[in-house]
Amino acid sequence: MLFARRDKLDFSQRLRAWLWPKSGWKRACGYVWRRVSRLNGSPHVIALGFAAGVFASFTPFIGFHFLIGFGVAWILGGNLIASALGTFFGNPLTFPFIWWSTLKVGNLILGEKMPEGGIKGMESVNLLKNSLDHVWPFIKPMVVAGLPMGIIVGVASYWLVRPAIAAYQLRRQKRFEEKQKRLEENLKNSSTQS
Repeated sequence: MLFARRDKLDFSQRLRAWLWPKSGWKRACGYVWRRVSRLNGSPHVIALGFAAGVFASFTPFIGFHFLIGFGVAWILGGNLIASALGTFFGNPLTFPFIWWSTLKVGNLILGEKMPEGGIKGMESVNLLKNSLDHVWPFIKPMVVAGLPMGIIVGVASYWLVRPAIAAYQLRRQKRFEEKQKRLEENLKNSSTQS
């Protein structure tokens, strides 16, 4: 493979890199912001796609967040790449808070109590045997609360990202026009000198 690592990472190194990026979370978040801000499209379309990704992060279906984000962005007419970047809202630092809050709010909405043994009760469950029966009491409230909470946080992220993207695109357009103007002046000066 052309860009493969020379030294393969073992499982613990890959897990560490997933939980804490080598360059740190600040740089990782900055990278995501730069990728979102440089996307082509109107600020509305980009922000809509990003909000779809944030919404998908509130669902308990890990592994399907990209697909959920793509689907929601496609239905709403948002940018698909921005939706993939929006799913980074759900990361190892935020997932515990998202899961805890959706579980609590979901149980409150459904009027149910935490399943016996709480989250620790799942440790003793053989997930390969009767897994859905043991996991469903946790998944159901997370789905019930994840939808409205995802919508609320997704709408909030839309209203935060849209003006930021618009401002960035305006600054980028002005820089481009200034560069074009300087280039034209240089060409004009060089042609008059010869």
